[in-house]
Amino acid sequence: MDQLFGTDGMRGLAGDFPLDADTVRKVAASLARQFTETLGREPRFITGRDTRESGTWIEQAFHAGASGEGAVCESAGVITTPGVAYLTRAFDFDAGIVISASHNPFHDNGIKVFLPSGKKIDEMTERLIEADVFEAVESAGCVDDPELDKSRAGEFRDAYLGHLLEAVGEFSASGLKIVIDCANGAATGLAAKLFTDLGAEVVAIHCEPDGRNINDDCGSTHIGNLREIVVEEKADLGVAFDGDADRALFVDEHGEIIDGDATLWIVAQYLKAHGKLASSTVVATVMSNIGLELALKSKDINLLRTDVGDKYVLERLLETGAEIGGEQSGHIIFPEISLVGDGMMTALLLLHAINELGVSLSAATAGFVKYPQTLKNVKVREKRAFSELPEVTELSKQIESELHGRGRLLLRYSGTENLARVMIEGKDQAEIESQAQRLANVILANIG
Repeated sequence: MDQLFGTDGMRGLAGDFPLDADTVRKVAASLARQFTETLGREPRFITGRDTRESGTWIEQAFHAGASGEGAVCESAGVITTPGVAYLTRAFDFDAGIVISASHNPFHDNGIKVFLPSGKKIDEMTERLIEADVFEAVESAGCVDDPELDKSRAGEFRDAYLGHLLEAVGEFSASGLKIVIDCANGAATGLAAKLFTDLGAEVVAIHCEPDGRNINDDCGSTHIGNLREIVVEEKADLGVAFDGDADRALFVDEHGEIIDGDATLWIVAQYLKAHGKLASSTVVATVMSNIGLELALKSKDINLLRTDVGDKYVLERLLETGAEIGGEQSGHIIFPEISLVGDGMMTALLLLHAINELGVSLSAATAGFVKYPQTLKNVKVREKRAFSELPEVTELSKQIESELHGRGRLLLRYSGTENLARVMIEGKDQAEIESQAQRLANVILANIG
């Protein structure tokens, strides 16, 4: 059967199936029916969106479909993805619905559904929704798009900001100058207030959304402008959010990028110093730099790796009971606080760490050395297991021996293209380039 949901909800071109108004109404109606059957009463939903021009009519269509099946819907207006996840739990909603396409361009949009636990709805629920959509099951009630109930939007936003400060603990950012890039997205109107209330001097950029400029040459996927302004302003640091602010990347006082790996290093040490890293474990993906692994090892902290994707990071966090995990993209999860990555929460914890240490952001990264990395893509005719290719296996073992435990080789196939990816990290750029090319040539000769 055709599927609407991917690994992170529904996502696509706004206005086209399945992000057209009619399909959104059917999705909402199906969700409301399933919750009604499970709960034995009318469900309560809260919705929130980022700043895309399509967000309002998609939200209205969702409210129409859900209310037609008896659901009570409220809107938090423009708010971050983790903000909706928090409000779902804190205000006793049965589900929170985020309308956002995260770091994608403005013409895309998406729908994610969170339970009060912070987890997304399960695959069974998604399959039932898909069945209703493809079988053209309509809402039982009126499907005219209603005015959104935003009467408590201000209360919701204030509650979320209060939650962030309470979760991190009191500290003062007085004396710090911070440049904040809101990506013309959901952090607009929230992030600057958060850090100003802490006493920081805030320079806010890309905080003028017009419905089409979200993520447009700004935010965590385009960090060049932030680097320039941090240096020009002689700021202590910069922070860049993506469109829905579930991730954050940083820039130190010299304009150098502090990615998710460096953030994990700083915050993990902070948590351990406060007795909040009982597992002595950090969860990251196979793409995290070996420099992070070696740095953590020097502090007797273990690094567990997962497949690429915050979904897999969260799964491993819950399996192991580890207290922190994330990706190089800046999507960091603190499961004891929330099961959803939260860029503003990450920024607060990073600030708290360097404030307590009394050092600059660049100094806080001491001990973490990012190793050179090279990546080769090889077009292949088939995706055979590498273990079935003796020449590839033999050369891989030889290269791993050459790296002497001070480097890393990763072989994997692209999930969407006929490509083999050869990634090598090591101390010497020229050496790893040579090793990667040798291995790429052998793969090409075998299955290219």
